[in-house]
Amino acid sequence: MPAARSLSLTQMSDEDLEDLDSASCLDLLGTLDVGRCAWVAEDGRVVVLPVNFAIDEGDIIFRSAAGAKLAAARAGQRFSFEGDDVEPALRTGWSVLVTGWASEVSDPEEAARLAQLVHPWAQDQRPNVVRLHSEEITGRRLRLRAGGTRIVYLDPDSGGPASEQE
Repeated sequence: MPAARSLSLTQMSDEDLEDLDSASCLDLLGTLDVGRCAWVAEDGRVVVLPVNFAIDEGDIIFRSAAGAKLAAARAGQRFSFEGDDVEPALRTGWSVLVTGWASEVSDPEEAARLAQLVHPWAQDQRPNVVRLHSEEITGRRLRLRAGGTRIVYLDPDSGGPASEQE
């Protein structure tokens, strides 16, 4: 099996990373169906869970069943939300982080409106709507760099490289 290659942080320069403004961050998040929300549990553990989400007025909206995530939101805990997209073949990608506090949407009309924006993949019921009130939105993009594509053909008998083409 060929060895994995990666671009280490020591190989990156400041020119490789582009800081994104909040509008660009929200535009990029809008291309995703799934992100990750994180908070600190009562026992001090950091919990990170995937969620389907939508964006409403710059805030992150997700639905939740009863459990630790909803309890943390009801307690008004601080949350972080992360979304990203990478293209390994081109060694490029982006990441956005939204931080703020979460709350359950209690107004029935507002909850119904927001629930229509989020389409959970999970088949179980997620009747509660949570709003992560965005206080800070940051993001970075790894710039696309000039270069080529390397194709490695594997020898079916040995599993090792048989030939390479650039």
